[in-house]
Amino acid sequence: MHAAVGDRLVVHSAHVGAKEREGVVVEVRHDDGSPPYLVRWSDTNHESLVYPGPDAEVRHQEHPHAS
Repeated sequence: MHAAVGDRLVVHSAHVGAKEREGVVVEVRHDDGSPPYLVRWSDTNHESLVYPGPDAEVRHQEHPHAS
């Protein structure tokens, strides 16, 4: 798993009917984009250091193409 600042981290729930949790990556601790990530959660606006598990996915921010 690799992420960059601005990407979204989505954690899927293992429980039926439970909501996904989504946040924005605000800091990446390694140059290669590997975890851990500092994430600001959209539901609480709190930040936490995250080592994503198999229930998580990174949704990469689209970067405009250079002309």
